[in-house]
Amino acid sequence: MPPIVLLSCESLGKSYGVKPLFTDLSLGLCGGDHVGLIGPNGSGKSTLLKILAGLEESDCGTRSVRRQLRIGYVPQEPSFAEQYSVEEALSQVLLDEGLDPHEHGARLAKAISLGGFVRSDQLVSTLSGGWKKRLAIARSLMLEPDVLLMDEPTNHLDVEGILWLEDLLKAEPHAFIVISHDRRFLESVTTRIWELNRRYPNSLFQANGRYSEFLEQRDAALQAQADYQAALANRVRREVEWLRRGPKARTTKAKARIDSAGRLIDELNDIESRQGNTSAGIDFTSSGRKSRQLLFTKGVQKSLGGKLIVSGVDILLRPGERIGLLGPNGSGKTTFLKLLAGTVEPDSGTITRADRLRVVTFEQHRESLDQQATLRRALAPAGGDAVLYQDRSVHLASWAKRFLFKPEQLDLPVSRLSGGEQARLLIARLMLQPADLLLLDEPTNDLDIPTLDVLEDSLLEFAGALVLVTHDRWLLDRVSTRLLALDGTGRAEWFADYAQWEAAQERKTAVERRSQISKESSAPAQPSKRKGLSYKEQKEWDLIETKILEAEETVATCQSAANDPSIASSAVDLQARYAALHAAQADVERLYARWAELDGKRIQAISHTQA
Repeated sequence: MPPIVLLSCESLGKSYGVKPLFTDLSLGLCGGDHVGLIGPNGSGKSTLLKILAGLEESDCGTRSVRRQLRIGYVPQEPSFAEQYSVEEALSQVLLDEGLDPHEHGARLAKAISLGGFVRSDQLVSTLSGGWKKRLAIARSLMLEPDVLLMDEPTNHLDVEGILWLEDLLKAEPHAFIVISHDRRFLESVTTRIWELNRRYPNSLFQANGRYSEFLEQRDAALQAQADYQAALANRVRREVEWLRRGPKARTTKAKARIDSAGRLIDELNDIESRQGNTSAGIDFTSSGRKSRQLLFTKGVQKSLGGKLIVSGVDILLRPGERIGLLGPNGSGKTTFLKLLAGTVEPDSGTITRADRLRVVTFEQHRESLDQQATLRRALAPAGGDAVLYQDRSVHLASWAKRFLFKPEQLDLPVSRLSGGEQARLLIARLMLQPADLLLLDEPTNDLDIPTLDVLEDSLLEFAGALVLVTHDRWLLDRVSTRLLALDGTGRAEWFADYAQWEAAQERKTAVERRSQISKESSAPAQPSKRKGLSYKEQKEWDLIETKILEAEETVATCQSAANDPSIASSAVDLQARYAALHAAQADVERLYARWAELDGKRIQAISHTQA
């Protein structure tokens, strides 16, 4: 039976002014599709998502939606009434949607539990950007959409928040489309990838499979396209030589060849016009310093506002050392970078730096950028129409072009640039400074995947030392030689790689879950008939804790099977065992979601009874 198409569009076109975002775009979303939508900045991803959500009109083409389809949409920057509490903000959505008031209690309990909110009475105005994003996602899922459309849902989330979202989406049975530049996130949650890019004939390249499989399919498609372009260029060259000999269009055959030559030339011009550069030319300059020790910390401790940030941390940084910093938002990663840079002093312990150590810092909030200055002056603060890069003079227009800026943007104020453009501007400035030590605080924010790929290559080639804070786990894992995890209470722990840190987090979560279930099991027995649960739900509640423990044992068994070294060389066996592992993990998440839902109904019913 063919899959049911839920949402589709045919021959879509959209332009802003004279600039076309995409033309002749056709696609279809089927039931159960988990799609990652990627593409360079400015390719029209957010616009396409709004068109699919019915929030914006296309210039041409058609959008088709299955009857009674419920579409959920999570914008890149969600908005809420700041004076509301979390529960009030969610309740207002239920009222606006006109849902049955009898369903409100269960839906609210599920959304609050799903989002991980400890206090439902907390004001929205006091939530961080990450918790507002959680609220927006819980708000959409609370309405039980058939299709969920999400624009950069990992923005503002820390690593733990991203893992929370991954678990939600891996257990999501309905279709969704998610825009993201987080490559590891895409690898984890998607089963199809759509790349929106004008270099493709119809502005879109589609691939089935995870992100890593998309990369293989795209490379093969681009190679085939390059081979075709080379063959077409040879044909055009021969036809141009023939045309230069001045053939007379006196015969039908000669006229047809002249017309054919014109079409070939137009086709080649069209292909070449779509091959514009989409990634910045990033290449950090090392000072070439030969010192074996660049920076050394001993017993460093620092508190802020009475909160212990780091305690007893020892680090030795040598050339070639690349340390990744991990930890939830507010755990002190930025403060730790400032300690290394010397802009903040430790409360105790010592930090020893090599003589005349050259430190270059990328600030998360880009404080060093003068928002009122023009792009021209921001790129070349010393004035003039050239910059000095690696001891050679580069014209300012060429330097700007290297970072994908157009000549007409040079006189724009920095405040008019997008987040991605400001990130590229700051990188362009840092590249002019030879460094012994790079301290990078969230350099990947707002960067598209092509630019992330170039940034990754540059950091791998950098000969000095590097300390990197980023939520991009793909970059973190590939660049870092080791990881330092901060927990926000002063504790710091070293890990060899991201996989080791992730395994430690899973063990910690499993212990916490078992502790919670143990508390539930040892609590005084409730009356056999719990109010708020139907007879069928009561039977399910009585068995669900046992089912969760059994499901977690299955996950452990599948994990051991997947890590069996005897099958490491068998792609078929690996694929089968990882498929079983993913299925087992999804089953655990489904059971926990159901457990939270039933528990919410039970607790709410008890609260009403006590009231």
